[in-house]
Amino acid sequence: QVQVVESGGGLVQAGGSLRLSCAASGNVFSINTMGWYRQAPGKQRELVAVISGDYTTNYADSVKGRFTISRDNAKNTVHLQMNILKTEDTAVYYCNAKIRRRSWSAMDDAWGQGTQVTVSS
Repeated sequence: QVQVVESGGGLVQAGGSLRLSCAASGNVFSINTMGWYRQAPGKQRELVAVISGDYTTNYADSVKGRFTISRDNAKNTVHLQMNILKTEDTAVYYCNAKIRRRSWSAMDDAWGQGTQVTVSS
């Protein structure tokens, strides 16, 4: 069983900042790439930022220069610092962890329940 728990969402004015945190835990062989996705009403879930175990990062073009993803491998946590927030950043943000349940298992996805981020104008 894998648990992925997010925290840190909320309401903020445009131009403000928020920090999201996520912790993954459970009886698994490994936790690999972790990241954040978001889904706005009426839209598909999209990648925001991901970070691999060797700290390689990838960002959506829409958040480059404003958001920063980081992780602590020892604690299996990932954070998303969101600055200069825009109204279009409003969405439910989901944490994702790529996990391998056993050494012989294929990679699998573990998702958190999501945290709401609302940016007001």
